[in-house]
Amino acid sequence: MADNKEPSPAGEAWGLIVGLFFSSRPRFFQLAQEFDLAPMQLRALKELQPDREVPMSALASVLFCDASNVTGIVDRLEARGLIERRPSAEDRRVKMLRVTPEGERVRAQLVERMSEPPPAIAALSAADQRQLRDLLRKAQAAADAAAEPALSAR
Repeated sequence: MADNKEPSPAGEAWGLIVGLFFSSRPRFFQLAQEFDLAPMQLRALKELQPDREVPMSALASVLFCDASNVTGIVDRLEARGLIERRPSAEDRRVKMLRVTPEGERVRAQLVERMSEPPPAIAALSAADQRQLRDLLRKAQAAADAAAEPALSAR
């Protein structure tokens, strides 16, 4: 027999966030297409910080994919001149990734466009937008404190 229990406020909030995310996916795919990137290439470029070199394994961890899959993503980004790969100074078996100047330019445009709120959020009053932002900042701070990001300074 199904449990008819009402979701907790936290459960309901999370369900709403997930719903908003999935309703915004077409915008994300359209943006990737505008920049002639596959969605995972767009995400990889967004996750890489222009001022930080990171091992490919860290990118694979952030993208939740196998290192062999990240190789194909990196190959295509490198072929476009958006990132470069080089051996680590400490261990030549480890490949490090760095965003190129062209990658920084494209990444800045992507980040700006991805920061544009979807219509459902843009339509909220300024006070509601601030309240939503502040609550999400608290949740993000708690998430950040609970787990060290894989692409943090290494």
